[in-house]
Amino acid sequence: MSTFIVLAKKEVAQMVREYKIIWLPLVFIFLGITQPVVTYYLPDILKAVGGGQGITIDPSMAAQNGGEVLASTLGSQFDQLGIMIIIVSIMGIIQSDKANGMLAFILTRPVKVSSYIYGKIISNYLFVTFCVTIGYLVSYLYVYLLFTSIHFIDFLAALLFYLLWVLFIVSFTTMISTIFNSQGIIALISIVFLLVCRVIVGLSSVIDKINPASMSKYAMDILVLGTVNPDVIWALISTILLSALTIMAANKWISKKKYSNE
Repeated sequence: MSTFIVLAKKEVAQMVREYKIIWLPLVFIFLGITQPVVTYYLPDILKAVGGGQGITIDPSMAAQNGGEVLASTLGSQFDQLGIMIIIVSIMGIIQSDKANGMLAFILTRPVKVSSYIYGKIISNYLFVTFCVTIGYLVSYLYVYLLFTSIHFIDFLAALLFYLLWVLFIVSFTTMISTIFNSQGIIALISIVFLLVCRVIVGLSSVIDKINPASMSKYAMDILVLGTVNPDVIWALISTILLSALTIMAANKWISKKKYSNE
């Protein structure tokens, strides 16, 4: 446990050196603010810049309920630009240590591969969770001020479901960072794969049961409908299992590469 804590502290120190603890929360705060503000003021903005000639504006746009707007924050902001930003922020999670020789240095000490991997993933996941939660909370506050209130239980349940999707994003990107040596390749593979996962949500109920991205859809359903689809249990189990598999794959890859003396 002490080894894990030391490695986790090292990861936090790295975040401080890269100013990640400043810019990543600010990015998600900005994303959280954008959707409710743009949705509320879009008709006025279009009128101010030219009357919106040739553009049909749905008069009910600014009358949406709070759940719909907060759900669109998850779907339109966090699940698009947000995913790419998370990937870019952690794409070097393992690759940078391989490139500068730190991985070989750490694992030739009495450090288990599992402790190294868990230290990386848990510290980064907790930090990304903090950033997403801050952005989500700010969006909720703006939704409350500009639209309608949202039941706290729905607000919390949607966040917990979405953070399971974030867990898979972090664990999958970590696995790709372990396998490949180019940050460009890591970012490309991770972004394409995870965005495809998000795009195909809803195409098939069977796919949704094994697609981690469907946790985002179920989170949005809670906010919009106030109910939970019974199929969520299958998606929840699949997301946890697939996240565990990606972590195991990263662990196995490093072990096979003989970075340690074990």
